[in-house]
Amino acid sequence: MRQDNQRPPAAVLFDALGPDYEKAFAHAPAHLSALEWLIERLPPAARTLDVGSGTGRPTASALIEAGHSVLGVDVSPVMVELATRQVPEADFRCGDIRDLPLDADSFDGVCVFFSLLQMTRAEQAALTRRLALALKPGGHLVLATVPADVEDMEVVFMGRPVRATSFAEEDFIGVAEAAGLTVLSRHSTVFDPDHRGAGPEPHLFLHCRRSAG
Repeated sequence: MRQDNQRPPAAVLFDALGPDYEKAFAHAPAHLSALEWLIERLPPAARTLDVGSGTGRPTASALIEAGHSVLGVDVSPVMVELATRQVPEADFRCGDIRDLPLDADSFDGVCVFFSLLQMTRAEQAALTRRLALALKPGGHLVLATVPADVEDMEVVFMGRPVRATSFAEEDFIGVAEAAGLTVLSRHSTVFDPDHRGAGPEPHLFLHCRRSAG
């Protein structure tokens, strides 16, 4: 059995959080609004990718309910087991999205809700480029993060120490644009998770489209 120090930090963290993460974050109004924005723009029976799919709720569940297919990818086996049980109509895979082969022009929509924060800046930029290429031309992507000009900074998340890397808001928009995405709109808010070990945190949502050209 692999020791924790040999596993991706995100797997260790989210294995430990399990359903507490859903309770704390699944009702976030801006997250739900971003999902609604994406669903309104998807074609019928769209093929979608949920990066960092967590417990499957609310993202995969909402997409399935709207009549779309979902491939969810998460590095945490605990989260994948929860998601498979809670949203059995979706296809969930346990693995690191950085290692998963992605066919070009293969998804109508992609969701990336707060799943980049334990990657380096170079990894975040490279993955965003790969996800943009995996979109069909004209496809849509929702990208959410905690905007902050920090690299490998230790923070406390839901009562647990983690190391996080992010970008200031304008720099994060630059990452999306450099990946070949058009940022159609952005939404900034502050959300207070429903957890005694968490405090208010800034959230940034980018609503993007891959050029049809």
